[in-house]
Amino acid sequence: MTYCVAMRLHAGLVFLSDSRTNAGIDNVGTFRKMYVFENPGDRVMMLMTSGNLSLSQAIRQMISEHVTAEGKTIWTVTSMFEAAQIVGEAIRLVYARDAKALEEFGIDFNVRMIFGGQIGKEGCRLFQVYSAGNFIESHDENPYFQIGESKYGKPIIDRVITPHSSLDEAAKCALISMDSTLRSNVSVGLPLDLLVYEAGSLAITRFVNITEKNRYFQMIRGIWGEQLKRIFEGIDDPVWNAPDQTLPIALSVAGDRSHPVRIQPPPELRVQPKSEMPPPLQSVAQENGGGQH
Repeated sequence: MTYCVAMRLHAGLVFLSDSRTNAGIDNVGTFRKMYVFENPGDRVMMLMTSGNLSLSQAIRQMISEHVTAEGKTIWTVTSMFEAAQIVGEAIRLVYARDAKALEEFGIDFNVRMIFGGQIGKEGCRLFQVYSAGNFIESHDENPYFQIGESKYGKPIIDRVITPHSSLDEAAKCALISMDSTLRSNVSVGLPLDLLVYEAGSLAITRFVNITEKNRYFQMIRGIWGEQLKRIFEGIDDPVWNAPDQTLPIALSVAGDRSHPVRIQPPPELRVQPKSEMPPPLQSVAQENGGGQH
C-alpha cells in the first residue's frame, strides 16, 4: 500500500511519500513513489503515485515522453494546468493500451496521483489526478491532498495546516501525519521521501530520504507519542450525574432524561428488577416470632 501527502502553501510546496509495496504478507518490497521533473530555472514538477505499481511506472514513463496533438510536452507547456492535462492524457493512453488485458487477469486499473510544482513565474499549483485522467486542484480552502492510506494521518493536518503555515511547519506536520499512519497500518513503511519546495526558486534545494536511523524522525516519533499521552492525562475525567450544568466538566446531569435504545428480551426471559420483585415468603415459625414458648 501507500501513503503520500502534499501541501500547497503560500510559501511553497511540501511532498512526502513512503516506499512500501505489498503483494502479500510474505512479499513486501521497497519502491520509491515520488518523481521529480526538473529543469532548473524554468520548471520544477513533482509526481507521487499510489495503486498498481506497474501502471504507475508505465504512466510516469509516458508522462516524460508524451507529445500532445499541439506538439507540447511536459517540458514545454507554459502552465501547470497544461502539465496536469498531460498527466491525465498519459493515464488514459496507458489505460487504452493495458486495461483490457489486465481485466482478463482480474486486475483493476487502479492508480491515483498527486502532481504539483511551478512553471516560470506562475504560482505553485497542486493537483490530484484520478484513474480516469480527470483531476482537481488544491485551493486555500483545501491546501493539501492525500492518496493511499490517508485516514490515519488526516486529523493532524486538518487541525494544524493553513495556507499561511510555514514550509518547516508543514514538513513537521507531514512527518507527524506519516508517523500516525506507520503506527496504525503495517502496509505503509520506511524509507520516506520528503521534498520541500520554496516558491519561486525553480530548483530542488531541500530533499531527504528518511530511514529508521534519521535522528529528526526518531525525535518526532518519540516526542509526539509522549506529548499526546501527557495531554491525554492532563484532561479531566468526565463527571457523571453532576448536580447541575454549571460544572464545566459535567458529562451528564442528575435528572437527565436521555436513555439508550433498549431491545427487550422475550417476556418469559425477562428478569424482574429487585424493586418489582415480591417480598420473600416467610415460614409460619418466622411469622409467630421464630419459635415455641
